Amino acid sequence: MSRALNRRVFLASSAAVASGLALQSAAPASAASNTIRVPDIDVRKAARQDPSEATLTEAVVLMRRGKLTSATLTEAYLDRIQQYDTTYQAYAEVTGEAALAAARKADRGQGAGGVLRGIPLCIKDNYFTKGVPTRCNSYIFEDFVPDEDATAVARLKAAGGIVLGKGQMGPLATTRATQPNGTVTTVNAWTPEDPSTDPGGSSTGPACSVAGRMASSSIGTQTGGSIVLPSNQQNLTGLKPTMGRVSIHGIIPLSFTRDHAGPLARDAMDAALMLQVMAGPDSQDPRTLGLPAVPDLIKAATPVVAKGVRMRRATKIGVPADFLSAQKQLRGAFLDTLDSIPGATLVEVAYPADWTLLTGTFNAARLAERTEPFRHWLRADPAKFGVSLLTWLQGLMLSGDEWITAQRAKNHLLREVLDGVMDSCDVILQTGPVPFDILGLPEIAFPIGFDSGGVPVGAILGGQPYEEDRLLEVAAAYQAVTDWHTRRPADPASAATLMRAATARPQLSAEEAAEASA
Repeated sequence: MSRALNRRVFLASSAAVASGLALQSAAPASAASNTIRVPDIDVRKAARQDPSEATLTEAVVLMRRGKLTSATLTEAYLDRIQQYDTTYQAYAEVTGEAALAAARKADRGQGAGGVLRGIPLCIKDNYFTKGVPTRCNSYIFEDFVPDEDATAVARLKAAGGIVLGKGQMGPLATTRATQPNGTVTTVNAWTPEDPSTDPGGSSTGPACSVAGRMASSSIGTQTGGSIVLPSNQQNLTGLKPTMGRVSIHGIIPLSFTRDHAGPLARDAMDAALMLQVMAGPDSQDPRTLGLPAVPDLIKAATPVVAKGVRMRRATKIGVPADFLSAQKQLRGAFLDTLDSIPGATLVEVAYPADWTLLTGTFNAARLAERTEPFRHWLRADPAKFGVSLLTWLQGLMLSGDEWITAQRAKNHLLREVLDGVMDSCDVILQTGPVPFDILGLPEIAFPIGFDSGGVPVGAILGGQPYEEDRLLEVAAAYQAVTDWHTRRPADPASAATLMRAATARPQLSAEEAAEASA
């Protein structure tokens, strides 16, 4: 589909979402999971020796070759959860017995037979999971057990995926993972003995579960960076699709005009595979209707390596003036590597004069959207919001005219991005996720190195509407010539250290939680 048509559809869809309406004609659904084909990739020696080391795609290939069973892979993850999750605290709920039963069933050729058959996954704890608690890390939902799966979870399970457990998250999806009272829970898998290191939020547990080799892949949600930031912080590849690409039916809301569902994975191919299964129209989510068809994401994430790695399509990569304002050495080396890939062209782009106003001041409009579905609890018992209460109260204080002004500002920002900032490029490097979260445009995060303390550093790449395939093409080409994404953190040091790390956790204040809120 042409980019011009994509833009027209996206502009119409964005306006419809803001007004509570929806486009009505549905595009064809994405490929059924049993027709998705994983390429026969080379499996690394480390993955052949330790199943928990394998990428999702490597695990699929090993199972297809009869070199790995689902039960073996599931047991490997459960062993690591039992041994290390006291420190990592990546999981809010582990469904070990059910996962093992499903794995054994998959090994017998029973159950769902899609592309993810027998693959254990971590699900963020704001997705409905039938018969499994969905607490959203909140006092409000502490006793909630859904009687249905969220659409995204249902599609993963229909493809053969196994729910290994629910990933810990920020309270009501607002900050890094803490207890509802603000006490830090999930750590960065790269610094498990230092809970003060930022692990990214709010999809903190889903990120840590994959980085700590306790799940093949995971799914999270993003309203203000909650997929790409934990991916950057924990050496993962996270993909936030265009608004409407993935249904949010069955996900506890934070902002109707900004909530996105997407994967946190080990590399571009894994992210593509997860999104290919999850994406497509859903009659229960009007945001998903009337959109362009989902592209072939698996093909996009397959690097072109004939006569050396090159871009699948000639791609102009926008580099804003402030991109080197932080992590200059790492980001500079990253740009040099991108520039060396045939077909990739770096171009300088400039922000409009009102960029800070549009992406900063008007960002507060999201607070009113989170307040609306929770007004009952705010009136009945504000204490149920725990450490995140301040942001919900701030939402109450936002007037209707301020919200309308913010929507006008959003439309203006969208025009400035599509017809200005991105007029000369296909994708754009970003220093933060907020502008593309406001607009609902797609983003991908992937690792580019480590800082002096050994903490991962990543890049965020934003794309045109419905062009997740273009983002994957760039990430896949970069990962074909680098190995940052293959590196895994060391296991926590010792039982004594684990115990200290598990108990000595800092506590966020209400002000700190509000400052860091998505």
